[in-house]
Amino acid sequence: MGQGGEPRRAQPHDGELGVAVARAQQGDEAAFAAAYRMVQPRLLGYLRGIVGDDAEDVASDAWLEIARDLGRFRGDGAGFRGWTATIARHRALDHLRRLKARPRGTPLEQDVLDLPGRHSTHDEALESLSTEHALHLVAGLPRDQAEAVLLRVVVGLDGPAAARVLGKRPGAVRTSAHRGLKRLARRLAAEGGTDGAPSAPGEAG
Repeated sequence: MGQGGEPRRAQPHDGELGVAVARAQQGDEAAFAAAYRMVQPRLLGYLRGIVGDDAEDVASDAWLEIARDLGRFRGDGAGFRGWTATIARHRALDHLRRLKARPRGTPLEQDVLDLPGRHSTHDEALESLSTEHALHLVAGLPRDQAEAVLLRVVVGLDGPAAARVLGKRPGAVRTSAHRGLKRLARRLAAEGGTDGAPSAPGEAG
């Protein structure tokens, strides 16, 4: 169980990722390459939603830091995904500051309006978000919603892990993800992309 009683969402390769990370910490370069291959696609999708076309450069900076500080990491495969997402987010925000392009800001969403969806449609949402066009739509969401959607659906973090990356309460992140996915679903439906409103992972009623 995650913090707040939320079941921890495991990804298919988390066990393999944890083993690869442990071996990489012992100096196994092939294991580090394997960990990179398992994490990079989702991490890159997250960064594209924040910095757009500069995602590759920001990801490279993030991986340099990840490699440098790998020995300090403590945790399993799921924890490694959260740790790398935190580093990538810091590098993305640094990049935006360097460009003097302040991220959009919205008031912190309170979890008092958190209305979980009836069913979890993670796979459906992930399929929709796998396209460059959908990531462009996500980038058009209010920033708190965009980051919550990217971390939960694209990176695959559970609510507490996403909350730690963002420095917010899990309830606030669930609210942001739910609202962001609802807004995204409406936009995709208007373009003929989907007929339903996906809910954030873990929001089964």
